[in-house]
Amino acid sequence: MNPQAKLVFITSLLLGTTITISSNHWVMAWTGLEINTLAILPLISKSHHPRAIEAATKYFLVQAAASALVLFSSMTNAWQTGQWDITQLTDPVSCLLLTAAISIKLGLVPFHFWFPEVLQGSPLTVGLVLSTIMKFPPITLLFMTSQSLNPTLLTTMAIMSAALGGWMGLNQTQIRKIMAFSSISHLGWMTIIIIYNPKLTLLNFYLYALMTATVFLTFNSMKVLNLSMLMTSWTKAPSLSTILLLTLLSLAGLPPLTGFLPKWLIIQELTKQDMTPAAMAISLLSLLGLFFYLRLAYCATITLPPHTTNHMKQWHHHKPVNISIAILTTMSIMLLPISPMILAAI
Repeated sequence: MNPQAKLVFITSLLLGTTITISSNHWVMAWTGLEINTLAILPLISKSHHPRAIEAATKYFLVQAAASALVLFSSMTNAWQTGQWDITQLTDPVSCLLLTAAISIKLGLVPFHFWFPEVLQGSPLTVGLVLSTIMKFPPITLLFMTSQSLNPTLLTTMAIMSAALGGWMGLNQTQIRKIMAFSSISHLGWMTIIIIYNPKLTLLNFYLYALMTATVFLTFNSMKVLNLSMLMTSWTKAPSLSTILLLTLLSLAGLPPLTGFLPKWLIIQELTKQDMTPAAMAISLLSLLGLFFYLRLAYCATITLPPHTTNHMKQWHHHKPVNISIAILTTMSIMLLPISPMILAAI
């Protein structure tokens, strides 16, 4: 892709995200979402592979339908209340439509079908953008309208997302699909708490984006796309495989790593809100995710060639590792001791 064209698309991506998260008017928020969608499509389809074109087409159709629902929801609310303020969403039908629209944009269950397929057809770097930056504007809209949404509906969708994200990730062999179902599971954790403590949702999203960026960049450096390629990574990049093990365990939420912090705070807040059954259910469902994270870690660090899996022999390139991976890894596994400072901030 032409560097100038790539710069235009990335700038448009940042511009659309900035417009949505800083706007107070529904039409401006919708405009930012549309700019985001149009900017990411060429990045998804830049390889001109049929799978990439299919992913871009699916992404466009799903996001266009979700954006239309956002606009329809805001228009319905404006007809009923006479205002376009995002924080003044009071009409019940508008709240229901907005919940559906944001769920489609995020990939929450039962609107999750598009996300694993789109991520599978995208390059790893674009998959990172789809899993993190593209989720930020819809989560911001949920944050601003959280007081008006239906708690029972959001809690049900969150538990379903945690269940399906863990369950469907168990039998996957493609790295990008495993990370897609991991994202769906983490979205369940973010959604279940947004009514009661929206700042915890943002904290969870920031830490999730941090850990996911580390995992995606590590996979990209090792040129790994499936489990059979991951099994040969130890002899090529032992240091990367080691930090990948720690980052995956952090993403699973094991103490004393960073990923334990948002889960700990969310379970604590749910217990305070007399939602102990929901806290217990989503905690048990996170064990499903732990299983496939451990399988990834096992393949990366414990399985050593020669083995019986058929795979292509690859050259061993001794190129320097990006310094950003080292910084992100350190933050992904060592932020738990500063949790008192984070608690004081939120």
